[in-house]
Amino acid sequence: MIELPAAMARNTKVLLVMDVVESVRIMEQDQDGFVRRWQQLVEQAEQHVLPLHGGRIVKSLGDGLMLEFANAQSCVKAAFDLHSFTRQANSGLRPEHQMHLRMGGHLASFVTDQHDIYGTDVNLTSRVSTLAGPGEVVLSAELRDHLTAGLDVDIEDLGECHLKHVEKPIRVYRAGPVGHEPVIPMGHTVQMDLRPTIAVIPFEMRSSEPGHAMLGEALADEVIAALSRTSELHVISRLSTTAFRGRHEALQEISTHLRASYVLSGTCRSAGSQLALFVELVEVKSGHIVWAENLKGTVHGLFATDDELIARLIAAVSSSVMSTELQRAKDHALPTLEGYTLLLGAVALMHRTSSSEFDQARKMLEHLVERSRRHPVPYAWLAKWHVLRVQQGWADNATTETQLALDNTKRALDNDPNCALALTVDGLVRTNLLKDIDGALVRYEEAININPNESLAWLLKGTLHAFRGEGEIALVGTERALLLSPLDPIRYFYDSLAASAAVTAGSYERAIELASRSLRANRYHTSTYRAMAIAQSMSGHLVEAQATVKKLLTLEPGFTVSKFLERTPASGFEISRTFADALQRAGLPH
Repeated sequence: MIELPAAMARNTKVLLVMDVVESVRIMEQDQDGFVRRWQQLVEQAEQHVLPLHGGRIVKSLGDGLMLEFANAQSCVKAAFDLHSFTRQANSGLRPEHQMHLRMGGHLASFVTDQHDIYGTDVNLTSRVSTLAGPGEVVLSAELRDHLTAGLDVDIEDLGECHLKHVEKPIRVYRAGPVGHEPVIPMGHTVQMDLRPTIAVIPFEMRSSEPGHAMLGEALADEVIAALSRTSELHVISRLSTTAFRGRHEALQEISTHLRASYVLSGTCRSAGSQLALFVELVEVKSGHIVWAENLKGTVHGLFATDDELIARLIAAVSSSVMSTELQRAKDHALPTLEGYTLLLGAVALMHRTSSSEFDQARKMLEHLVERSRRHPVPYAWLAKWHVLRVQQGWADNATTETQLALDNTKRALDNDPNCALALTVDGLVRTNLLKDIDGALVRYEEAININPNESLAWLLKGTLHAFRGEGEIALVGTERALLLSPLDPIRYFYDSLAASAAVTAGSYERAIELASRSLRANRYHTSTYRAMAIAQSMSGHLVEAQATVKKLLTLEPGFTVSKFLERTPASGFEISRTFADALQRAGLPH
């Protein structure tokens, strides 16, 4: 061991790092209030909690503290006391203004001098704290070994977790006060809503046509029902928005009462059976109109299930919300972004299949995971990110990516066993990476039973039937998914997989139509070219199929028929041989 200078010393103590979850966002909303409450917490720690438990403040971390204790028991008691103080301080505050702490503890060896403490264990303690959700305490295995479960703490084993900039996963545990409840009771922590909220104000009716007085409200009902089928948006019920009908309130007042991120409003005119609608979508925080348009339709068509006016309106609103949030995600630092901005931005970027944007999507999802360890959705999308990485041919080690994908779906389902999205993505991992077709089908059916409108589950279930050569069933599932499809930027993904299902069903023209539409939206998605080439080859359009294969090989030069058979989840079924022959006829090397 290297001898230290006289002014430095080696120590082994218990370190606890705590910080405020989403401190940047809270400070933006109320800087003075946040600083005041933070100072009260530090004062409580210095004057009461730390003297009681023999601890001291090692350093201030801006919106956090690093604390030192002589033993593990003192550390966890102090942690629980600080959480208790914070819960009391939050009493009476709106959820978005509440201050929640997350804490991580480790038995650390470090070097000290008169200014600071140093060492890899110091950094590791900070990393452990990022595994905690709001109101939680997470401990390393080294620290947990010095505690008695049921006497000192209640313990929940989180298994081996991967930490940023730490080469190997470490074993960690969630700790809570001893009692008769789970360590973290279900619903105990505030879980951020990862969807932007939209308020649809009943449209003002400007018409003297008999029987049309309530048409504006009826139109709002249709729009709310259609938007509610989109899982990426939280839609406020009309019972809440009706109070603002015909009232020209300031946006801020509507936001205060309804807590909406976006407001959709407009005016409606009718003349006989003709209907004219002026509508605008406003982003509340900035007050900017992000979309406005004049739309025309018919009164009778308004209540048809396939009304074109409603469909155009919903598509435009969805696309505008996604575009706005994606642009914000690109323009601002990650800590300053709302959770839903991070999620929508990441989902859009991970489906762009540009490598730089794809990598940025992972950073955004990991940042979101650090904010809300108890939320299943970020883990589910992170798992899908690893699947896409393998599918795009960007993975250095497919086995490692598979394990990371499984780790993320496990954490998602540990947080919420009934999360339809997490079940769906776990099925995707099983289909595309494990080739466990039967296990995947169980997952998709579980997801659909929980949420019959989970479009991704319908899409992937349909695709799975395509892998098994069950074309008609495949087509039913993927066409159902297209009706329920989410926001525009990933529509190409739905079209691409639906094209594969159409090929299996022998609907080659439909497959070419879907693949063409997908490629217009994203010309870098290699599996779409494969579906297009197979459809063209099997329908006798060999010249077109050969041109498609050339484009495919430009994007993935080393791709061959053998690699197709190795990679496709259909490899255990006869249909894979049929598709391989079609690709070979189109000029794909063997």
